[in-house]
Amino acid sequence: MAAAAAVASPAVETDQISKLQAEVTKLNQISDNEKIGFVRLVSRHLSGEEERIEWEKIKTPTDEVVVPYDTMAAVGEDPLETKQLLDKLVVLKLNGGLGTTMGCTGPKSVIEVRNGLTFLDLIVKQIESLNNKYDSRVPLVLMNSFNTHDDTIKIVEKYSRSNIDIHIFNQSQYPRLVEEDLTPWPTKGRTDKEGWYPPGHGDVFPALLNSGKLGELLSQGKEYVFIANSDNLGAIVDLKILNHMVKNKNEYCMEVTPKTLADVKGGTLISYEGRVQLLEIAQVPKEHVGEFKSIEKFKIFNTNNLWVNLKAIKRLVEADALKMEIIPNPKEVDGVKVLQLETAAGAAIRFFYRAIGVNVPRSRFLPVKATSDLLLVQSDLYTVEEGFVIRNPARVNPANPSIELGPEFKKVGNFLKRFKSIPSIIDLDSLKVSGDVWFGSEIILKGKVTVEAKQGGKLEIPDESVIENKVVSNLEDIAN
Repeated sequence: MAAAAAVASPAVETDQISKLQAEVTKLNQISDNEKIGFVRLVSRHLSGEEERIEWEKIKTPTDEVVVPYDTMAAVGEDPLETKQLLDKLVVLKLNGGLGTTMGCTGPKSVIEVRNGLTFLDLIVKQIESLNNKYDSRVPLVLMNSFNTHDDTIKIVEKYSRSNIDIHIFNQSQYPRLVEEDLTPWPTKGRTDKEGWYPPGHGDVFPALLNSGKLGELLSQGKEYVFIANSDNLGAIVDLKILNHMVKNKNEYCMEVTPKTLADVKGGTLISYEGRVQLLEIAQVPKEHVGEFKSIEKFKIFNTNNLWVNLKAIKRLVEADALKMEIIPNPKEVDGVKVLQLETAAGAAIRFFYRAIGVNVPRSRFLPVKATSDLLLVQSDLYTVEEGFVIRNPARVNPANPSIELGPEFKKVGNFLKRFKSIPSIIDLDSLKVSGDVWFGSEIILKGKVTVEAKQGGKLEIPDESVIENKVVSNLEDIAN
């Protein structure tokens, strides 16, 4: 697809775009702004205009470009100074994802994380605690997709008495393209939700402007937005980063953190032709993929915690200057091959003035993508105070244990049933569980532990078991 698009003649490309525009005008379900944005995206894809990375031009960013977090000045003790900083800020959470991967319906942000509190409960508590402490008015903005919008509107009603203003807007809704002729699927009769898609979190910038939310926030005197995934429990407001941006007039800041072997596919920051740029694995020539995954050469990766100047967003979106790399995402739905064209917010870094990265502690990256992550945050590795998820200082190893749970644990409901209580893992290095395994209460796991039920059999780990550096496939293994 991409190769074919790249060699399409200008005449063929113009003809395709004219046909596409005619088809898109028939789509009454979306706004004129969405129609324009969609046609522009497809036009860029067909033209093959995306920048090709020349590997030999890549340079490692200096500390001026990717600032070490520890070198940033601390914010003073004056509460008034802190309030003035916070009054410039908006917190925006990307809330378009469903919890289907973990067997849940509805927005992922309403999965219970700990003590009966959902991601959204924790986010609201965090911001509310800041507003109460400093008498500030930091608002929470949720960017939904058409998949999560209706449910979210109902859910946020429960926060109506909280000391926090909550704003909601939708990212764009684009038609899936039928791959064989690049026709919008809804014009061929697929008008339900399967005919559409949200075009990635890079859409946050135009969607903010087109929804009217950007203008509303600017009129309230807001200057910066902190954008993060709603499922990243480490993505909390950080005054040091905000203060640094204000003092240094940075329009964009991406939080990166040291790469481990679990993060080798994550995008990284590079210096390229005199500017800072995000390099994603999809942009890497095949012969350099191994080099890209090396944690020696590319030592940091993008957490998707982004700090951006609101006026700069307005300037760039209005000029149609945010031409981020396009991510083609082919899918097959009900036997039909369709194409989704998406963008990522991190790729916008190269278009902003004085853009930087900041190399933050790993604690600011705590995503919950699967039940194995849920086990970590529900365990004694963490506590929750005023919505903030805080790591237990009793854990000596700076890295978290690696957790690998079998398919029996994939859905949240099954995961919760199989643990009477979450085991103590403060001294655990790794855990691998496979088969029909059930855990009792008050279990302690230490070192490297493997628990495997025999095929067709059930293995129940008794209450108060202590398992250290063992492979357990029957109850005798625990006692020995």
